[in-house]
Amino acid sequence: MTTSPIERAADTFAAELARWRVERSMSKKQLAARMGFDPSYVSHVEGRRHRPTEDFARRAEAVLGAGGAIWQRYQEYDELRHARSSASHRDPPVPEQWMPPGTGLIVEQEVATLAYREGSYRCVIRRSLYNAGTEPVTRYLIRVAVDRYPHDPEKSNRHHREHPLSFAELDLQAWCGEEPAREAMEYRKKHDRDAFKEVWLLFENTEGRYPLYPGQRTVIEYAYTVSHDKWGQWFQRAVRLPTRRLTVRLDFPNWLDAQVWGVETSLSAEEAPLRTPVIRRAEGERMIFEWTTESPPLNARYRLEWRFRGHNGPPPSGLAIAVRASDRMRAVGIVQRGADSLVQLPHQFDLPLDEAEARDVVDRLMGALDRVEELHTFTKGVGLAAPQIGLSWAAAVVRPADRTAEPVVLLNPRVVESSPETDEQYEGCLSFFDVRGLVSRPLALQVEHAKWDGGRVITAFEQGMARLVAHEIDHLEGRLYVDRMAPGVPLVPVEEYREAGNPWRY
Repeated sequence: MTTSPIERAADTFAAELARWRVERSMSKKQLAARMGFDPSYVSHVEGRRHRPTEDFARRAEAVLGAGGAIWQRYQEYDELRHARSSASHRDPPVPEQWMPPGTGLIVEQEVATLAYREGSYRCVIRRSLYNAGTEPVTRYLIRVAVDRYPHDPEKSNRHHREHPLSFAELDLQAWCGEEPAREAMEYRKKHDRDAFKEVWLLFENTEGRYPLYPGQRTVIEYAYTVSHDKWGQWFQRAVRLPTRRLTVRLDFPNWLDAQVWGVETSLSAEEAPLRTPVIRRAEGERMIFEWTTESPPLNARYRLEWRFRGHNGPPPSGLAIAVRASDRMRAVGIVQRGADSLVQLPHQFDLPLDEAEARDVVDRLMGALDRVEELHTFTKGVGLAAPQIGLSWAAAVVRPADRTAEPVVLLNPRVVESSPETDEQYEGCLSFFDVRGLVSRPLALQVEHAKWDGGRVITAFEQGMARLVAHEIDHLEGRLYVDRMAPGVPLVPVEEYREAGNPWRY
């Protein structure tokens, strides 16, 4: 029977250790291996044959993710031990190589949310931290990585070289603590590459410093934005600190009808499906996908992937929602009717001086068309002008109905000749896609437009391509197709339009 306070404190520590080990479904041998101790050592500590050390307690706390409970029991024991002893010796701190360099941090909970809105992804990471180290924590390292085409590294690398991710567009913001004592965190760049950023979040701002001292807890939250054309359809979390609980959440509009799945991997294991399912639930006009794991191993990686099926049919059954076509277009970054950019004259390119700018604009138009074509099938062909994605440049891209044909790129275009023969067909516009309008257009056009090197070329277009090209040139002249409709002719709601999916007839 134990009677001394020190012995009782040691027993309490051993009992707490055993409780958390059982809670985490780990054997003594498994725990010892994870902690870097001899297989028999945990058994000796739980059996009261060895007294705990500071090194042992810190490692046990980190591996078991006990939320500070094991460390608290050790401190109680240690205070009693040193109160009785005049010796000032204490066990050495945890070797730096055991935990990630410079930290003794434990993530008690992480909630990572990725939401898709208005053609962009907004990522919000919230972490509950506990300092199990011996030194104050004054900064926290985060990483932002994008991969537009995760299954085609060469294409993705080329894309990000041509369209590097910038800190300006990220709009990175970070906070520490809870309201009403929440503090903004400043940050310092560590690495700034085309598709990868490393940033130190600082426990300080212009008002002062607030280190996280040993034994203290806090919550940090940071958020950033990445456009659709730079973020592929995946979201990965890597476990770089001892973590007790990880939750990954995706937030999409209902009408996109997202299908989500997940995989996990680590330094020592091949990629495999997640061991537990991703849970799906509706919240108003949004669909939430959530996955949680307890005590993930260090260096594990969990990735959620998805595809959007909303353009293949109506919203999923059971979701009584009515999403306008224009809302779908707005969500993928198409400027809608009423915006100033649609009625203002764009800038002309000075080629070849502006070649890099022109290529960037065309690439962004191509990316926007890719997003649009995920939502709708264009049997008549489709075009897009730079003002429709908020860029004030005289550029447009037209994709013919025959998708084996190359897209037509128009830089500084102008119509130099049009046929007297015309016809009337219904047109739609991505900037107000809820309706269709009957528009008279020439059956043939000759269009002068610029080449990358500044030279000019004249290209002839007929029938459907002439109509598509004329529509886009109208955009570059500040006009919409409604400006060309005969007076008194009404617009037709898309729900009543009967020629969807059919080519124009000539």
